Amino acid sequence: MKEIYQQTVEEVLDHVESRESGLTSEQVERSRENCGWNELAEGKKKSILQIFFEQYKDFLVLILIASAVISGMLGDVESAAVIVIVITINAILGTVQTVKAEQSLQSLKKLSGPEAKVLRDGVAVQLPARELVVGDVILLEAGDMIPADGRLIENASLKVDESALTGESLAVEKSMDTILAEAPLGDRTNMLFSGSFVTYGRGKAVVTDVGMQTEVGKIAGLLKSTSEKQTPLQANLDDFGKKLSILILIFCGILFAINVFRGEKISSAFMFAVALAVAAIPEALSSIVTIVLSFGTQKMAKEHAIIRKLQAVEGLGSVSVICSDKTGTLTQNKMTVEDYYIDGKRISAAAIDAADPAQRCLLDYSILCNDSTNENGVEIGDPTETALINLGSRCGIEAADVRNLYPREGELPFDSDRKMMSTLHRIDGENRMIVKGAVDRLLELTERIWTKDGVREITEADKEKIQMQNQDFSMEGLRVLAFTYREIPENHILTMEDEKHLVFLGLIAMMDPPREESKAAVAECIKAGIRPVMITGDHKITAAAIAKRIGILHDLSEACEGADIENMSDEQLREFVPNISVYARVSPEHKIRIVRAWQEKGMIVAMTGDGVNDAPALKQADIGVAMGVTGTEVAKDAAAMVLTDDNFATIVKAVENGRNLYQNIKYAIQFLLSGNFGAILAVLCASLAGLPVPFAPVHLLFINLLTDSLPAIALGVEPHSSEVMNEKPRSADESILTKDFLGKIGLEGFVIGVMTMIGFLTGYYQNGALLGSTYAFGTLCLARLFHGFNCKSDHPVIFTKRFFNNKWLQGAFALGSVLITAVLTVPGLHFLFKVETLNLMQLGCVYLYAFASLPIIQMLKWIRMKLRKRGER
Repeated sequence: MKEIYQQTVEEVLDHVESRESGLTSEQVERSRENCGWNELAEGKKKSILQIFFEQYKDFLVLILIASAVISGMLGDVESAAVIVIVITINAILGTVQTVKAEQSLQSLKKLSGPEAKVLRDGVAVQLPARELVVGDVILLEAGDMIPADGRLIENASLKVDESALTGESLAVEKSMDTILAEAPLGDRTNMLFSGSFVTYGRGKAVVTDVGMQTEVGKIAGLLKSTSEKQTPLQANLDDFGKKLSILILIFCGILFAINVFRGEKISSAFMFAVALAVAAIPEALSSIVTIVLSFGTQKMAKEHAIIRKLQAVEGLGSVSVICSDKTGTLTQNKMTVEDYYIDGKRISAAAIDAADPAQRCLLDYSILCNDSTNENGVEIGDPTETALINLGSRCGIEAADVRNLYPREGELPFDSDRKMMSTLHRIDGENRMIVKGAVDRLLELTERIWTKDGVREITEADKEKIQMQNQDFSMEGLRVLAFTYREIPENHILTMEDEKHLVFLGLIAMMDPPREESKAAVAECIKAGIRPVMITGDHKITAAAIAKRIGILHDLSEACEGADIENMSDEQLREFVPNISVYARVSPEHKIRIVRAWQEKGMIVAMTGDGVNDAPALKQADIGVAMGVTGTEVAKDAAAMVLTDDNFATIVKAVENGRNLYQNIKYAIQFLLSGNFGAILAVLCASLAGLPVPFAPVHLLFINLLTDSLPAIALGVEPHSSEVMNEKPRSADESILTKDFLGKIGLEGFVIGVMTMIGFLTGYYQNGALLGSTYAFGTLCLARLFHGFNCKSDHPVIFTKRFFNNKWLQGAFALGSVLITAVLTVPGLHFLFKVETLNLMQLGCVYLYAFASLPIIQMLKWIRMKLRKRGER
């Protein structure tokens, strides 16, 4: 069966059982029974309670809950309480972030016009748009929002802005013509689509689809069926949590067996194994990551990036492909004059001289033969015409002054059949008709040409030169208007017959130009190993021209149209995408398929956009980035991040922030795990040697609350470095627990464990188990505080400025040192913390053992760095 746009008006009216005078009340009721209300279906929303309990699905959290239950049952209420408090805080933080959730369908509803002018029972009435049905005849004029999809049945120079749906920057000239071939959405010029906007002319259309069957409805359906992706950090932490928990449980099981074999009571051995598991599992990790990411969102908000979904901060740092919309994202979303062509010469807009008579004439004529206005910064009218007015303002020529000097005395409005517009003015004592329009059409009607030597007959060579210039402009993605004129007798009423025997004056070429910062931002992306890809609903030549200017495209073979991928299988598309940098004339479904194809190749994909048509792909992408100024509410709601300055360069800054944050989170994890490994190693050594356990459960609790959390958070806000942009994006499936990372944790944990055991043995042989335990506890706490400075970088920092550049880490170290010193030296605290009060000599000994780990680990980092450099030679 033929598509609606492939049918004649009569066939469409017959298909929807309607007529040009509209439906009767009885027909409306019958149609509503079949098609329902003209509104978008709303999906079922999760309650806040559901969202809260979903935060407990993490494997690490489940292990901790089990540990809390066991601890409580065995009488260790303090440990149980700490675990419950930590995981509850984490769940609350996660819930607060998630509750900002999905409002996309609500925003899509706003796109449906609140009211519509409709013919009912042969009479024009105004009613709520939701009451429209298939077969209704709607009346439209400039300024109206189109309330449903329909086929045009009457047209008076209708132009419609469909950029929110198609991504095309120019208003579309509508036509009554039947389209015989298959056509993408942007080329269905006889159709009108819900959510688009009439910028010029009048028209009448019969409604063919309402509600979820409209193009906006299909996008709503795509949004509902599109699943959100975990960021690499989320995926890594899930994987990391499971592996770590299993390793710790195995280790604690072994330790439990050793202690039972040595003759300890089963209950005591089990209690200590549980306490050690709680100490070893970094239960504060999720909270620390959330806090660090929250700090990141505050920093990015100051840099014009509002984070809607917390994990997007880190996720942006992982992207390897940015699929960007063109209109309003890489470009200014504003038509601008680029070039003049007059008297056989091309002149750039920046070089136009209003004092030159020929250039001033073309400038004046472009303002006079023009219906748009720009008063006090408020632009009204077609974007192409507004561009001409704005050019005059830039040259110091105000439209109102020119129009007052040469008032309009007659006009022939633009229509898509003639492809021209004419106005009549009294200029220099003569009646002059100015005609602007399509180059090909006006050249057919031109007999003479203006030159600096005067007006003469136009030759075929002249016409060929003009056509070649027009073609050059078109190949550069520019839209071209020709300007001509002729003298008209006095008291003559203009008719279309007067649009002949014209004098050619010149051409004006314009486009939606790239943002000034786009080229530098694209270059920065490429340097950082990120592939920029343009996906747009605009024409291929226009898209390719912009992409070439900003460095995305190098050869036209890297550009294609949506029709080229329409019939490709997912496998074929997956092999196709690495070779293409520009996709033009694409539909929302194409955008999602392109994003998925990159994801299936293991890439982390960011999708930027501002239109309704971008929303499903924004949601499908790993990171969706919406424009805050020009973006639709739908795009913003579907995105994880919104740019408040609509600046592509802000995305690059966000990538840098994301990479630094991931690096800092790794430093925090390294700090937590190497410290925990040192504690486990000390316990294991003591157990194997038949010595008393070095730590009481309260010691492990103190370490968890104070010497773990504060330095870890401080490392999370380590000052950022631009050096991260010299690295390639990490692989999507790269785990945090790489061999290299585990090697660092193991080596550093070993040093901390050895120094802790030296401290334990010193105290043990001086005065028994209690002093030994006090030495071990003090040494481990202080060594971990010193270790915070080790974890600032993969390189040695002890003799560099970087050692002192984190005031938060210095504060955490100072606070931790004061607290542990107080615990070890204030007599009243010894019973509470199960320690022996130390004298000054003993305290100095503890500090010396703890500090020794710092230069040792720094030396090991220096050796590792030298070995790596030697291996790279």
